[in-house]
Amino acid sequence: MEFSISIPQTFPDPERIQRFLKRAEELRFAGAWCIEQVIGTAPVLESVTTLAYAAALSKRLRLGIAVLIIAVRNPIDLAKALSSLDVLSKGRLIVGVGLGHGTRFYPAYGLPPEGRVARFRENLAIMKRLWTEEKVTLDGRFSHLESTPMAPKTVQKPYPPIWFGGRAEAALRRAVELGDGYIGAGSTPTGTFLEDIKKLPPKFPKAKRLYVAVGEDLPRLREWFGAFYGKPDMADQVSVWGSTQRIVEEIARLKDAGVDQVLLNPVFDEEEQLERLSDDVLRHFSRFSSM
Repeated sequence: MEFSISIPQTFPDPERIQRFLKRAEELRFAGAWCIEQVIGTAPVLESVTTLAYAAALSKRLRLGIAVLIIAVRNPIDLAKALSSLDVLSKGRLIVGVGLGHGTRFYPAYGLPPEGRVARFRENLAIMKRLWTEEKVTLDGRFSHLESTPMAPKTVQKPYPPIWFGGRAEAALRRAVELGDGYIGAGSTPTGTFLEDIKKLPPKFPKAKRLYVAVGEDLPRLREWFGAFYGKPDMADQVSVWGSTQRIVEEIARLKDAGVDQVLLNPVFDEEEQLERLSDDVLRHFSRFSSM
C-alpha cells in the first residue's frame, strides 16, 4: 500500500505549500494530490495550476488530481495543459476524471446535464488521441477535429495514468473500461466505499481519499466541511479523526480490502498533521516505514 498526501489547497498560503511539499518529499510520501473545486464559497486553488506549482517545488512526488470534471472543460485546452504538466514534472502526473454533479456544474457552464456521459466519453477520447496521435480527425457529437496536431506529447506513454471517480455502477464500469484505476471520494464513508469496490475486478487498482485529523478537534473538521461542502455535519459521517489507533484501524480496513493507495487529506494545521501522520500512523505500515 502506498500513501499520498493532499496539498494544502484551501485557504492557500504559497509559503505554507512550499514547506509542506518539501517536507512531504522528505518523509517519502508517494504522491501529492489536489482536489477539484472551481465553483464554491471556500477559497480553493485551481487544481492544474496548483500541480504545476507543485511540479516546480518537488522532484519525486507523483502529482494527481481527484477529480477533473472533464465534460465541462474544453478537451483540447485540457489535453494541452495536462501534457505540459507531465512534461514539466518529468512524467509524474496522474489524471483523475469524473462526471460531477449534473444539476450543480453543467448549467453554470452553459451546458445541459443531459448528454453529459456522452460528452465525458468524447472529451476523454479526444484527450487520449491528442496525446498519442500525430494528427486527430474526429467528427463527434460535441467537437469536430480535422487533422488537428498537438505537441508536446506526454512524457508517460501512451499517456499518464487515468483514475476514475464516481459511485454509480456505470461509473465503476467506465473505470474498468477506460481507466487505469478507481479512486473513492473523501465524501464517501469508508464502509460505503468498501461495498462499492466489490463491483470492481479484484486486481483493478483502487485508491481512497481519507479526510483525517490526528487528535480530538472535531469542531475544526466541522468548520472546514461547512466552508468546503456547506455541510458541517458531514465531518462526523466521512472523516477519520481521534486517536492514532483509530486512524490505523481505518487504514487497515482499506488494506485488507485490497486498496492500493490511500490519499490522506488533513484540512487544518496541515504541516503539524503531516508530521503526526508520518510519525504516529504510517510507521505501522511497513512499506511506508521502509522507504
